Amino acid sequence: MVAFTKGHGTGNDFVIIADPDGSLDLNAEQVAALCDRHFGVGGDGVLRVVRSAAIADGAAALAEEPAAEWFMDYRNADGSIAEMCGNGIRVFAHYLVRSGLATIEPGSTLPIGTRAGVRDVTRSETGYQVDLGLWKLSGDDPLVTAGGLAVTRPGLGIDLGNPHVVVALASDAELASLELHRTPDLEPALPAGANIEFVWFPESPWCETA
Repeated sequence: MVAFTKGHGTGNDFVIIADPDGSLDLNAEQVAALCDRHFGVGGDGVLRVVRSAAIADGAAALAEEPAAEWFMDYRNADGSIAEMCGNGIRVFAHYLVRSGLATIEPGSTLPIGTRAGVRDVTRSETGYQVDLGLWKLSGDDPLVTAGGLAVTRPGLGIDLGNPHVVVALASDAELASLELHRTPDLEPALPAGANIEFVWFPESPWCETA
């Protein structure tokens, strides 16, 4: 039996498992079963709370920042290993504070190890903020097809330690028409998948103005 906690951050929910000494060996099938919303606990992923010194991937984090005692071992809902999750790391930090494993005073910062490198989480009076680090263009610019959009749109691949594809929309009406209960399609598909963001810039020259 494995004890767990459920956490929620800005629309994402997670199964949190404390394993400070790295004694658990969670495989992909177990993670997928935990995240199953019908027969399991249900969640967008699993956050394993483990010390950086107790996991092989934590060595790079400690080399980058020796104060990064804790490592966020994040798994996607299908059991695959993920590099990082912005909402997940804020939930992770809150769990550390609530469970007494770490202290973050308002205005102070806690370094947390991830497979995308060390990320600094700052606590404020209203919650937690994370510095995602410098982004870069990935060179992967697939076409994106989504429910509610009349035509396929070009996507811009961005690397934030994990893959993202950003799609610019022409109006707020297009944004409202998106059917996000269906997963958008990428062509070509990216080997590791991607987080897809749809954005609309009211001041952009291609947007309609009154």
